Amino acid sequence: MRYIDKEEGKCFNDTMKNEFYFRKKSAVINLSVAYYKSEEELLSSPGFKVFLKRFFEHLADKEIGLFERTMSGQDVDVYIDHLLKTMKLLMVLDIDDVPGLDHCEQARLLKLVEKAYDFWRKMERYTILISKSENSLQHRKFMEYDAEFNDLVLALYRRLEEKLMGKVNLVYRQMNAGSNGSLVLGRYNSKLPSVYVGLRGIPFVQTMMLHTPVMLYPGTNKREGMFEETPSNPVSYFRYRENTWICYPAKVGNLLVFVYFHQDFISQGLSLANLFEMADREECETRKPDAVILYGAENGRNETVFYHDMPNDLWVGSLSYDPKLEYFGYLKKIMLTCHNLKKIQKGWLPIHGSMFEIKFKDGTRKGVVLIGDSGAGKSETLEAVKTLAGGEIRRVDVVFDDMGTFHEEDGKVYGQGTETGAFIRLDDLDRQTAYRDMERSIFMNPTSALNARVILPCTTYETITHNQTIDYVLYANNYTDQYGIRRFTSMKEAKPVFIEGKRRAKGTTSETGLTATYFANPFGPMQKQEICDPIFDRIFEKLFDTNVYVGEVYTRLGLPDGREGIHEAAEELVRSLRGDAYEKEI
Repeated sequence: MRYIDKEEGKCFNDTMKNEFYFRKKSAVINLSVAYYKSEEELLSSPGFKVFLKRFFEHLADKEIGLFERTMSGQDVDVYIDHLLKTMKLLMVLDIDDVPGLDHCEQARLLKLVEKAYDFWRKMERYTILISKSENSLQHRKFMEYDAEFNDLVLALYRRLEEKLMGKVNLVYRQMNAGSNGSLVLGRYNSKLPSVYVGLRGIPFVQTMMLHTPVMLYPGTNKREGMFEETPSNPVSYFRYRENTWICYPAKVGNLLVFVYFHQDFISQGLSLANLFEMADREECETRKPDAVILYGAENGRNETVFYHDMPNDLWVGSLSYDPKLEYFGYLKKIMLTCHNLKKIQKGWLPIHGSMFEIKFKDGTRKGVVLIGDSGAGKSETLEAVKTLAGGEIRRVDVVFDDMGTFHEEDGKVYGQGTETGAFIRLDDLDRQTAYRDMERSIFMNPTSALNARVILPCTTYETITHNQTIDYVLYANNYTDQYGIRRFTSMKEAKPVFIEGKRRAKGTTSETGLTATYFANPFGPMQKQEICDPIFDRIFEKLFDTNVYVGEVYTRLGLPDGREGIHEAAEELVRSLRGDAYEKEI
């Protein structure tokens, strides 16, 4: 299919020309090219044949014995043609009427069907549809198509399985056999400056559906190196290959960020939906974006950089096409780096930490901010506080989980957030937390011994963009052999702790041991220290002037008994908050 862009006179092609697109452990099914109405149509499709070839390549690599017994010296393509013919006959004939299918061959074919289905289920699977408009009926139809595709794959597997077993199943498991996620893609007339014309042919995500929980296994599970400023705009040497890119329009705090990702990194691109609110057509067509991100740029430069386009006041982040960058932390942090740099321009102070508001049953509210670098225990302390939320506490609302901002307004300091979700280490969560929100979660390398992660939705966009009152600001200290919390008496005592930004690395990045990062924030403030220093002084002086509790919390997460330290710190913090609430009531 080809749609003509009347405004520019250019052709807007399907994102993927083929009905099936395979890459390593992922498959993309383009419902704009082919929609299957029956098992026979699916078996006859070119995409299914490609899938079988990938499956036999897998067998040849992982189960060479079964592969050789199955092939018996035949060419793989010849055997696949024979296998497809047999499968089609099984759809319409009794098993005894299928020629050449003796008991031995029947057992071998059953094993192949089971293993092929298991191979398919372990792939990351996505469906897409190219849309001409944002017609709600068309979008509802797309969800129906996706559901029907799931039912079709499941029906094909069950029919083949039961025919080859010679009996029906007594127990059925209604698993999702179709896609893990579905996308409707369309064209927006964005307000990108003219120098970004090379990006205008890339379709935007208009609607998304995730079949959660989603299990993803990216090639790497930690972030290495730093984001550095580059003197050249990465868009100037960006080479757009048609049908290979997608744009997710993200609302990062109150900023608009166009995130362009290569289709080979589609699992990371889709995961953004659990972390950042998606902008709609009106926002994308009426607002100039504040930042542009290129994830998977085929420029041969092996770079992780950012650039400030001063004439257009637009920040650009670029991550090269590299399997080592197939980790969600890279994409998330380059987005937040560009967000923070934009906020620094405005005189706001980017905060690498978490903020939550505790609401007591008597109506008292307390805003708590925990500041610290990756692995310091910010998210984990927040989750521990939420678990303890009982008795006098009615609820705990998350304002931000990883990155936010402080700004001064009407003589006070307020906090705002950037993300509506959280990207958390599984190892440092209470077991009940991961299970509690499992049905909405995206898990990344959940079986990994190091830095297994989960992306959880945890708050609303309205909450993160509202001015939130701050009552406590605590540095998350994961390296000191102390318990609980303590309050700083002055700016002179507090500043060295916050600015030095110490933490004991937990394996979430390439760093090891005790490290120090300017203001615990390597995503903007560290690169612009000379601009951030006076902002820090102004904001923290105002915190002390307005009697905000400024101190540190001893999470001990970098020490052997980290779990115990977090729980004790959370308990003391809750006791302190209850005491404040009690004093206010009296």
